[in-house]
Amino acid sequence: MRLVNRILLGLVVGVLVGLVLNGVAQAGWVKGLDAYVLNPLGQIFLRLIKMLVAPLVLLSLIVGTAGMGNARKVGRVGAKIIAIYMITTALAVILGLVLAGVLAPGRGYQVPASFTFEPKPAPSVVDTLLNVIPTNPFEALMKGEMLQIIVFAILFGLALTALGERAKGLLQLLEVANEAVMKLIMWVMELAPYAVFALMARMVMAQGAGVLLPLGKYIVIVYVGCVLHAAWLYSLIVGWLGRISPIEFFKRAAPAMVVAFTTASSNATLPVTMQVSERNFGIRREIGSFTLPLGATVNMDGTALYQGVSALFLAQILGIPLTVSQMAIIVLSATLASIGTAGVPGAGVIMLAMVLQSVGIPVEAIGIIIGVDRVVDMVRTMMNVTGDLACTTAVARSEGAMEFPATIEVTTAGARQAVAG
Repeated sequence: MRLVNRILLGLVVGVLVGLVLNGVAQAGWVKGLDAYVLNPLGQIFLRLIKMLVAPLVLLSLIVGTAGMGNARKVGRVGAKIIAIYMITTALAVILGLVLAGVLAPGRGYQVPASFTFEPKPAPSVVDTLLNVIPTNPFEALMKGEMLQIIVFAILFGLALTALGERAKGLLQLLEVANEAVMKLIMWVMELAPYAVFALMARMVMAQGAGVLLPLGKYIVIVYVGCVLHAAWLYSLIVGWLGRISPIEFFKRAAPAMVVAFTTASSNATLPVTMQVSERNFGIRREIGSFTLPLGATVNMDGTALYQGVSALFLAQILGIPLTVSQMAIIVLSATLASIGTAGVPGAGVIMLAMVLQSVGIPVEAIGIIIGVDRVVDMVRTMMNVTGDLACTTAVARSEGAMEFPATIEVTTAGARQAVAG
């Protein structure tokens, strides 16, 4: 069975098992099953993936930047990908606002008697700009500061390019190290179906179906918005700029999409995303290793759409009318906030606080939706990752750095099983 099918099977079985266990969640044997089987299995997979993220971003960006050959090409590719990322993010916020405005999920909703939320202070624009420059790159690697790692890796790659032949030996060593990390990723992905089962079973067992009902309309709008955003914008990008059938694109992107949905982390999915871009789309590593780590940090279409829907939803239930200019501020602030949103579960809630503050909506209102954040976090992360692949496909095609394979190569450790494309 292909890896993506095994992952999907793990997801479905995990949901069903979670629903069954939810009814007897307080039983001693269920607590033991959770503590000694489900939780360790999911955490082992997540920790292994997270273990590889920082070295993968560092090595792939250095090799990718140096592999482009000159600073001019790096600047050209960087300008293209950032422009596409920002445009798609802004359109995602607008779509979220339109859906929430037309369908009005907050009207008639009864605010809970008490809700609390302790907001973390959002960084200022100046602090965000300063924080991308690492004072100690080794500390950035230890803490997993993705923006700082990206900046250092790009600068180091440019320095290797400037050294020319003298850097050839070091570059070859880094390429081998990058290959070793990719091999580790192939091994770790063998655990993915079982980890997806464990993660979904735990989430459904803890939340149950009941938690979704009071905020059902809000959840549905976020999911529908993400699907619509992918169906029209990503299909347009891959069809027009990438010259790929949208159906074929989503079929080949499915492994990364499923892992993103279950882990709710763009960073944790990054190793899978890079493997899919190279093996299933034929994107040269010099492009994918530059655009995808960057996208996992700055391209957050799903998160931006969620922020637009959430802001209008909370304004509606609190009876706060928003003007056109305030909605424009939401678009701008959500687009900028997506740049600083860490690719880890739940990070979008922190940046939503900044968006709410920008238009005068009480930040404490986030407490109303915090209970179902994990449910919407999964679909918005899936859209974040799908957007990274769609935009990378367009840039790779424009640079002539894409050799679209006729078959889909399964990303398993050992065997290579292909199906007709």
